[in-house]
Amino acid sequence: MPAKQISPPVRPHWIHVCVRLTFCIFMLYMATACTVAPIQDVESPQPAVDFLVPTPNATSTPATVPVAIRATDAQAVEASPPPILAEPYTLRWRAGVGIPDGAHPRDLQWTTPRPGWYLNWHFGTLLNAPPLDDQRTPGHPDYLDVTFSSPDDTETGMAYVPMVYDLTVATDTLKSVVRSLPGRVWLIGNEPDVRWQGNLTPEAYAAGYHRIYHIIKDIDPTAQIAIGGISQVTPLRLAYLDRVLQFYAATYGEPMPVDVWNIHTFILQEKRDEWGVDIPPGFEATHTGQLWTIEDHDSLEIIRTQIVTMRAWMRAQGEQDKPLWITEYGILMPESYGFPPAQVARFMTATFDLFQELRDPDLGWAQDEHRLVQRWVWFSAGYDPYPTGNLFDDAGAPTLLMETYADYLAAPTP
Repeated sequence: MPAKQISPPVRPHWIHVCVRLTFCIFMLYMATACTVAPIQDVESPQPAVDFLVPTPNATSTPATVPVAIRATDAQAVEASPPPILAEPYTLRWRAGVGIPDGAHPRDLQWTTPRPGWYLNWHFGTLLNAPPLDDQRTPGHPDYLDVTFSSPDDTETGMAYVPMVYDLTVATDTLKSVVRSLPGRVWLIGNEPDVRWQGNLTPEAYAAGYHRIYHIIKDIDPTAQIAIGGISQVTPLRLAYLDRVLQFYAATYGEPMPVDVWNIHTFILQEKRDEWGVDIPPGFEATHTGQLWTIEDHDSLEIIRTQIVTMRAWMRAQGEQDKPLWITEYGILMPESYGFPPAQVARFMTATFDLFQELRDPDLGWAQDEHRLVQRWVWFSAGYDPYPTGNLFDDAGAPTLLMETYADYLAAPTP
């Protein structure tokens, strides 16, 4: 189906603009003169739109972020019987998928076999999905009005990994959720190093991590805690992690306890106020870091280097004997930038090969045959702002990428 062409907006004459502006100012004056309301202090909102991908048209309007694919009652997906849960250390157990914004796997038409686990950037699945223009995401004033349900893994044949995205979540709310999800691995935060994601200085993240860690462990000592994934592994992002650990140890008198180390392996430039992942919060004097290009975006060698670099950093911290997960990676650049579906599919399966092949007795986890990577998550099942890597279309049907994913899982393990 050809892409829908959008005509450029008609520019109003400057006289009309002036008239409208004058009218708006007058109406605002009248409203404030007639109604005096107390002013409440509010926190500055995080940027509503990210700029991970460069755009050739600087005047175009960025797309709003929609809720992920979610079937309505009238469009419920007929689900086939789910598979059994994957055995630990099998390929299905390792291979996961991100299902954005609190969605549920049952809304998607899975091929066979399907990935063995998933995350959805929340600590449950949304029951009362908000309309597309009302995101109810962390930071939204009505966020806590959204009702979550603890998923049943056997219903989908996929293990669910919850995430505490908002580190200021109410204590009682989190305690209740932890009780309903015993024995899980919990992800604490998401890309705290990116100002339109977690948007936390290293010190603020360390403090938030300490709070969430102890709330979860006090309720469920069997839970495991994973650090929030930095967006990519570069010297600048590792400096961010260094400061996290230093502040934690100095403030709480002990090393930061981490059961599972976690990274993202995107390939984006680090340049202040430019496309990419920008500069981490708390690094005001820094203006550039790693200047990867669009052509680098699907480089297997760069991903390999990120993983090896992270493992070397873990060893230097005395953390080699811990699992390492990649909880987000994929292709964010649009197809028109040189990333057609067939090329993305080749990249995806090549990364699967890479993750399984990377082993090193000097860096890897001995419990897993010295592998450097234990589990990974492809981004994503479906997300309109970055659709190049979508496993499903808007109707929940599998794309070429999902079919390729399933074929890979079905192939005999070498």
